[in-house]
Amino acid sequence: MKLSRILLVVLILALALAVMGCVAVSPAAPAPADTGAEEPEAAQAEPAEVEAASAEMKSYEDLVVGYAQIGAESEWRTANTASIKEEAEKLGVELKFSDAQQKQENQIKAIRSFIAQQVDVIGVSPVVETGWETVFQEAKDAGIPLILVDRRAAVPEDLYVTYLGSDFVEEGRRAADAMAKILDGKGKIVELVGTVGSAPANDRYAGFREVLEEKYPDMEIIDSQSGDFTRAKGKEVMEAFLKTHGDAIDALYAHNDDMAIGAIQAIEEYGLKPGEDIKIVSIDAVRGAFEAMIAGKLNCTVECNPLLGPQFFELALKVVNGEEVPKWVPSDEDVYWPEQAEALLPERKY
Repeated sequence: MKLSRILLVVLILALALAVMGCVAVSPAAPAPADTGAEEPEAAQAEPAEVEAASAEMKSYEDLVVGYAQIGAESEWRTANTASIKEEAEKLGVELKFSDAQQKQENQIKAIRSFIAQQVDVIGVSPVVETGWETVFQEAKDAGIPLILVDRRAAVPEDLYVTYLGSDFVEEGRRAADAMAKILDGKGKIVELVGTVGSAPANDRYAGFREVLEEKYPDMEIIDSQSGDFTRAKGKEVMEAFLKTHGDAIDALYAHNDDMAIGAIQAIEEYGLKPGEDIKIVSIDAVRGAFEAMIAGKLNCTVECNPLLGPQFFELALKVVNGEEVPKWVPSDEDVYWPEQAEALLPERKY
């Protein structure tokens, strides 16, 4: 009897241990197998993704850039073109360059040609502000980013990736303050405006007037006409100003140095002394302006930096590789006076 009970207890304990052993082992067994199967797959995918992304990144040597330049209307533009071409050669960029000879229709044709050639990015200095929306949209539809260089265009901001260049309104303001310093806040001024409808002409016109209206009520603009940013036209228009106003002109505000240099010739031929009888403030700060200041014929020049090649190609590469860039990248600029000219002239690159 006792032996039977003992055997029964032993049998029950043995069965209990067997059941517990099955419960403890069975759920844990597949876990290592599942983990081991998934982890190698994730570890292998990451290097493949990095390698594919790296393969898509372009270098300067892979970059194909179309550039629609305005033309060669001034010393400033010549220096700007040289900066673009020299930097492209230095970096090994394939540059497709077009000179529009101051005609918007030629720039539009060039942009369409670049689209057809499937360049990586397009740079353009718009000759005027309006009339670009259609061709810029064509570039966007083709997936080609567009960078505005030196001049803005009146288009929606989604049609270009960034603008590289000056604050033309601020240049006009600086010119007005310089003129007020020279004239002691009082005088009659004639103005040589740049190309009608262009961003620098519009903004330099507005910035100059803004400061006169706010700060210098005794300074008056008595005449204003376009000299188209060229030396020859600047001389022609200044001759007309002198014929109309003669000795009543106290000062000349020129939207660029080339027009001012043309006007200097006209003033001298009229029998007056530029820089003395007629004070002159202009914009760009090209070498010719420094030479005129040294000669005492120009009173001040406000800088507009044309050496944009390095910044342009840096932006182009970033844009093509999908990096974020600011909507406006301003250039560094200053105001120069005759007393600085002789020391700085040897350092001027344009």
